[in-house]
Amino acid sequence: MRGIAGSTMAFAVAIGLLGASSVWAQAGGGTAQPNVVLVELFTSEGCSSCPPADAMLREIDGKTLGAGQLIVGISEHVTYWNSLGWADPFTSTIYTQRQTDYGNRFGLDSVYTPQMVVNGTEQFVGGDHARLAEALRREEKQSSALAVRILAASVAGAELTVKYSVGGEFPSSGIDLIAVLADDADTSNVRRGENSGRTLTHVAVARSLTRVARAKAATEGTATIALPAAYRSGERHHAILFAQKGEGGRILGVDTKPF
Repeated sequence: MRGIAGSTMAFAVAIGLLGASSVWAQAGGGTAQPNVVLVELFTSEGCSSCPPADAMLREIDGKTLGAGQLIVGISEHVTYWNSLGWADPFTSTIYTQRQTDYGNRFGLDSVYTPQMVVNGTEQFVGGDHARLAEALRREEKQSSALAVRILAASVAGAELTVKYSVGGEFPSSGIDLIAVLADDADTSNVRRGENSGRTLTHVAVARSLTRVARAKAATEGTATIALPAAYRSGERHHAILFAQKGEGGRILGVDTKPF
């Protein structure tokens, strides 16, 4: 499936993007935080329609909307393209299952790439600037139900330890608290498949995604997460922590911090 091209300048004006300050430089503090918008991109290096969507995620990741909302992106590489000429080195069945959960929630006949999901509430073809701008404008009118905070994130040996707190208005069914370990950026030289011969660049690349807790009321805790085999200590990484209402449900709060 192919994304829809659009003018980067018109897109930026339409959603009121401000400066290019880093999301992980701004988030994770102890002061009140504006609503954070989580934009998930389901993508694959084996899909020729995906690079424009990857580029669009780079445009918005770490930026702020006109009303001050921070945009946190996650690039989740799915597995079902791997048998079609190129095995994407960033894929995991975890991301494929997560996309399937969204597909069930949105009543889709099948999953596809590239797909964007904004705050767990709406989905559309990744690369469609107009649909993303509309979704972000709607999120500007919302506020985070929960205050999710990463209090500290540190690596020791082969583990990442995340100290966190969650407070606010919880749904009666409770929430899943999900931690993502992400590379700030990754580059691949693709040698086969639909993108053969291209150098592809990604941001906020998920390397692990783990449910660390379920909660129905305000809580603090510590999660210990095994670092993926591909983790390289000399490169830039960040943790993302978000609260979600059930599988494929609305995102109720997000935070992020470098490690």
